[in-house]
Amino acid sequence: MMIGEIAAQERIPRKFLEQILLELKRHGILMSKRGKFGGYQLLMPASQITFGQVLRILDGPIAPLPCLSRIAYRRCADCRTEDDCEIRRVFARVAVSAREVLDRTTIADSLAAPERVAAGTEPVH
Repeated sequence: MMIGEIAAQERIPRKFLEQILLELKRHGILMSKRGKFGGYQLLMPASQITFGQVLRILDGPIAPLPCLSRIAYRRCADCRTEDDCEIRRVFARVAVSAREVLDRTTIADSLAAPERVAAGTEPVH
């Protein structure tokens, strides 16, 4: 699809969308083709691209606290000990459940049944 088509159809500012598409291209998710019949297309099947993968590319770690990040761990400045931190324990459960949904839901799942993804009843892989 052409970037203008996507931007208009999804009501996304073109410049913002360009940044997203370039980042996905840089990570091997998309390819672009110039010219009259150019545009963007997926480099791999939509069934192999998860929401978690895309979210990590665009936003970085999927963790509500820096001490829970798998790829950008950082100890919380106000934490005496992680083992006794109840906040960390609660948010660890949140992080695990979010990762499970994001890492098992593919782009193909959302295209096949967007209402099921919105309702949280997407298929389990």
